[in-house]
Amino acid sequence: MTDTAVLRQRAPEQPSDPAEPRGKGLLAGLLRTARPRQWVKNVLVVAAPAAAGELFAPNVLTRLALVFVLFTACAAAVYLVNDARDAEADRAHPVKRHRPVAAGQVPVPVAYAVGGVLGVCAPLVAARLCPPAVAALLTAYLAMQLAYCISLKHVLVVDLAVVTTGFLMRAMIGGLALGIPLSRWFLITTGFGALFMVSAKRYSEAVQMAGKAGATRALLTEYTTGYLRFVWQLAAGVAVLGYCLWAMEEGGVPHTSVLPWRQLSMVAFILAVLRYAVFADRGTAGEPEDVVLRDRALALIGVVWVAMYALAVANW
Repeated sequence: MTDTAVLRQRAPEQPSDPAEPRGKGLLAGLLRTARPRQWVKNVLVVAAPAAAGELFAPNVLTRLALVFVLFTACAAAVYLVNDARDAEADRAHPVKRHRPVAAGQVPVPVAYAVGGVLGVCAPLVAARLCPPAVAALLTAYLAMQLAYCISLKHVLVVDLAVVTTGFLMRAMIGGLALGIPLSRWFLITTGFGALFMVSAKRYSEAVQMAGKAGATRALLTEYTTGYLRFVWQLAAGVAVLGYCLWAMEEGGVPHTSVLPWRQLSMVAFILAVLRYAVFADRGTAGEPEDVVLRDRALALIGVVWVAMYALAVANW
């Protein structure tokens, strides 16, 4: 009787039970492995066209939708290959063992095959339907992310740079698809803004998992919380400085709007950074999209910033 009770208690802790997950369907497992919740990050493809005031020009939204789909396909390819490669390690992880590949819902060869097809097809479609720079950027993104999965995620500082560059590529690709020149201040603000959120997330993970070795990224044991705090504080400062210089850059064009909306948007941007820093300082800054959606004040500040910048673009 005692042995039966012990077995019942231990059963849920088994790393995988292929029979149950497979019942949910292979396609559902592939979709989960592609991380639909992460697709919101790819909305950054509209950043450059929106900043340039070209978002609602003829055919722009159609081309941006295509770029969004292609970038999402590349990101899904990386997730599939990553989970297939890490399947064995994930089965020993208390949370990651529930991922479809680790749980047996998606066989490892299938994950590799689907990831490979997406990774090959997306740049080929881009080469046919988009400017050459788009296909080149998608290829570079795939190469960088696959290198990250294989080895770069184990290299101090480089891992932060790779993840940050992924966000920057998302922000760049919309401009490249439409032939929009990318402002140096736009690139600086976007790059260091991304580094701020990435390092704040790593800092939060390090704080929450302190004393729980093996329950999170192995590389976090190599970072100190003091160092990660320094990184997100430095990145936040550079992002704010870059945005202020970008907002103050007149470019010789006279403004006839009711108020200097572009300059006023600096207030909303700085408030957003300060508000986000509250969660970073507490060690509760997880996924950026979750932080923004959970905090009403931060979401409201974001809406105000978008409205101000839209008025600046419209020269209202």
